[in-house]
Amino acid sequence: MAPGALFEEPNIAENFNDHRDGLALEATSDAIDDVNVLKAAMKVKQGTATQKEKDIYAQSEFDSDKDKTQFRQYEEACDRVKNFYREQHEKQTVAYNLKARNHFHHKTRAEMTIWEAMEKLNTLIDESDPDTSLSQIDHLLQSAEAIRRDGKPRWFQLVGLIHDLGKLLFFYDAQGQWDVVGDTFPVGCAFDQRIIYPDTFKGNPDHADPVYSTEHGIYVPGCGMDNVMLSWGHDEYLYHIMKDQSTIPDEGLAMIRYHSFYPWHKENAYRWMMNEKDHKMLEAVRAFNPYDLYSKSDDIPKVSELKDYYLGIIDEYIGKDKKIKW
Repeated sequence: MAPGALFEEPNIAENFNDHRDGLALEATSDAIDDVNVLKAAMKVKQGTATQKEKDIYAQSEFDSDKDKTQFRQYEEACDRVKNFYREQHEKQTVAYNLKARNHFHHKTRAEMTIWEAMEKLNTLIDESDPDTSLSQIDHLLQSAEAIRRDGKPRWFQLVGLIHDLGKLLFFYDAQGQWDVVGDTFPVGCAFDQRIIYPDTFKGNPDHADPVYSTEHGIYVPGCGMDNVMLSWGHDEYLYHIMKDQSTIPDEGLAMIRYHSFYPWHKENAYRWMMNEKDHKMLEAVRAFNPYDLYSKSDDIPKVSELKDYYLGIIDEYIGKDKKIKW
């Protein structure tokens, strides 16, 4: 073997799929958010929400003056995402999730700083729609600024800034929208009835598997969420990147990983999986959720005035000008 072979460059492939429809992905993502917002608002309006749910969805300072029921009808919102969830639920198998994780760990798709990644996401999604009113950076800054106004820690603000950067996955390795966005759920055990459209799992091969179809499947009660394989998408993708390449605390990593895990943090499913740590993480995710759902209609932030402030936070928890391996 030649000496140089011992020092081969890592497998870095800047192979963005520029032909992917970023606008369509964002439209699906927004429709999914609409469903979750409406579901929460309906529970409060119908008097079926717990006091804790009312606190989470009605008492955050930044959205205290908003009328959260001013959205399209819940049934109409559901219709827009039903076909998406059918495809997601049929294709998110244990086999696919193992393959996706193996692929993730054995290839670096690109190397970019956090801000470069934000600009890249802008280019890929927003340039497909010249009439868009808000850029991806605007949306990310809206969440971060809402968190900042409420006096939350700097790492919390950083999570708000970066929590959707995993959508870059759509332009790399994803097979479609179904393995990028949407509510997440565990694979390897029975699909809980509290997942949206539970009947659509009947087309998933794991639904009839003698092990994966049992309540606990490949897990044991109290195993801890760190040991659970959640459906692959932009949350899992970014979580694994930040877990290894940042000093964001566990609560922040949980916000990134679980904010789309609605069956758990909203419907109280899969509690049998939890260990002591997970109870603390659950509270963190619930504290973050309103900033994810309800900050999109805030005033448009001035990027030029905010960039230096957020670069300072990025430097603090990720590193100055650090190139992240995506």
